[in-house]
Amino acid sequence: MEQKSLSKWLKLILLGMGICGLAVYFLIVPSFGDSLRSQYPEFADRYWPWLIFIWVSGVPCYAVLALGWRIAVNIGRDESFSLANARCLGSIARLAAGDAAFVFLGNVALLFLNMSHPGVVLLSLLVVFAGAAVAVAAAALSHLVRKAALLQEENDLTI
Repeated sequence: MEQKSLSKWLKLILLGMGICGLAVYFLIVPSFGDSLRSQYPEFADRYWPWLIFIWVSGVPCYAVLALGWRIAVNIGRDESFSLANARCLGSIARLAAGDAAFVFLGNVALLFLNMSHPGVVLLSLLVVFAGAAVAVAAAALSHLVRKAALLQEENDLTI
């Protein structure tokens, strides 16, 4: 697959992920919360804290999509192994780790404020582990892309 074609596919996938995220964050989650609020009116006071918590946890996801877009642009320019891409992947790793920590600490805080259930906190560990896995994978890719970029620079200088 050519660089430009790969870049276009990556951009299309990133755009699709962004649209799906908007649908989840602004349509599915609020409607699910509304249905829970109507079925269990005694828990209606938990709707807005949870909704704001979920929205805030989505902000790093869109930052990651923006960094992914930058990487896709660099791939289209035939700069796959560049220090800029390594920095973007490092930022993605930090954002994923930070978001995983935020989700865990936020769930624990909501539990202590009596706005959550222990089962929800346990279930959120799946999200935390997924975020940690993304962070580790992005950090490893950042390291490898950085090494490849340095090798490529050395190779370009020896011609």
